[in-house]
Amino acid sequence: MADEEQGVEQKKKPSLVITIAIIAVLTLLAAGGGWFVGNMLAPPPAEKPAEEVAKAEPAAAGGHGGGGEKAEAGEIPHISTEANGIVLLDPITSNLAYPSDDRVRLEVALMFKGAPDVKLAEEIHQDIMAYMRTVSLQQVQGPRGFQYLREDLQERVDLRSEGRVTNVMFRTFVIE
Repeated sequence: MADEEQGVEQKKKPSLVITIAIIAVLTLLAAGGGWFVGNMLAPPPAEKPAEEVAKAEPAAAGGHGGGGEKAEAGEIPHISTEANGIVLLDPITSNLAYPSDDRVRLEVALMFKGAPDVKLAEEIHQDIMAYMRTVSLQQVQGPRGFQYLREDLQERVDLRSEGRVTNVMFRTFVIE
């Protein structure tokens, strides 16, 4: 009877080596599956032509590539051109409604359908500034508050531009 009890005890205990081997195999399968799915969802970036790389290197080194001074100063390069219909508005700095000692600074770019209208862009700039003075800190806290702010500004811009502005793009948004 003692022999039978020892046999039962030996069958109940799995080997530590087998457990480690199973965990290692499962870890390798999980890593391989993650790598495979990652490559399917995000393919590798396209390589830049040699001409673009040659133009970018002098600008980054502070050479005469145009825009080197702005990159050194930490300023975001302008994306607004008449060709792509984007107008970068001047930075908006304003007090919040509550608490009134908090300030907000935001930079916004507008994407127009067709040719951009500078006069309309200035009207939208003033409208956004007036709206930001009515916003409280509690309204823009967190990601949901920021999303509501974006939707409110998009709605105001749509009303002001009568559909000529297709997108309002935030470049910076700081509350202090």
